[in-house]
Amino acid sequence: MRRFARRAAVAALATLGLAAAPAQAQVQMIIPWPAGGGTDVIGRLIQPALSEQLGTQVVIRNVGGATGTIGTGEVVRSKPDGQTLLLTSMAAVAIQPAFLARPPYRADQLIPVCLVAEAPAVMMTPRTSGITSLADIAAKARAAPGQMPYASGGVGGLGHLAMTALTRALGVQMNHIPYRGSGDAILAMQSGTVPLLTAEATLVHQYQLHAVIVFGEQRLADYPNAPTAKELGHPDLVFPLWTAIFVPLATPDAVLDRLDAACDRTLRTPSVVESMTRASHPIRYLNRHQAGEYVRSEAVKYAALIQSSGLRQAE
Repeated sequence: MRRFARRAAVAALATLGLAAAPAQAQVQMIIPWPAGGGTDVIGRLIQPALSEQLGTQVVIRNVGGATGTIGTGEVVRSKPDGQTLLLTSMAAVAIQPAFLARPPYRADQLIPVCLVAEAPAVMMTPRTSGITSLADIAAKARAAPGQMPYASGGVGGLGHLAMTALTRALGVQMNHIPYRGSGDAILAMQSGTVPLLTAEATLVHQYQLHAVIVFGEQRLADYPNAPTAKELGHPDLVFPLWTAIFVPLATPDAVLDRLDAACDRTLRTPSVVESMTRASHPIRYLNRHQAGEYVRSEAVKYAALIQSSGLRQAE
């Protein structure tokens, strides 16, 4: 009888212990861009494997607007406990703090967890636009100075900076029309509002567009007929479009190591490798230390471009 009572007591304590143990909280991954763009696609592709590797559900929340700064600012202000992640392309971290007259955060208020993917930016146009080459663009721009429109995923984003550098190199003026993200810019192109967009290469195939120029070191295998800007005589026009995971400053090293290890395993998961390859999002994993150095160098590069081109937002 006593043995039965002891067993019952142990079972009751175990039950109470299980009840008292809190369920692991969900991890929120904020994507500071609208749904449908390249960063959002990457997030959806890695989400299931990242959830598995972290042992908890990763919930994606799109917080678009202001070239990624609204969602990014939310992450900067969040608790540094590893429960809120930022998945973003480079503009929100490497460009906006230098571009904005009154930035809502500094780049060093975020810590890179890992680099996830990287590919060169590509200038694209609808196949019905009649634009097939850089010469076509230059001719149209010179025929109507300041009037030929081009779209971007936001003021001060990579597409805006790449096109600013290109127009300076060509000695032409064009009309910049910013949108809330590349997904919205694509819709504008499809409606005929604008003929050009510089953004992630995956959009070319996804929306049956024509790749005009690759802002990379070499041509892309998927678009072998699209020359690089370097080939066309502009060697400085190399603009990688990278995507990384960040957390707020002051996140403990132990949490950073756990998140980085999960990122590494996620990007080596066969299903993720297959889906990212199929979606033309080349994986480029850099651990948190390597990613930190790379992001800092990118921020310096774009700050210099913004200063030399006079692009910094007015007070």
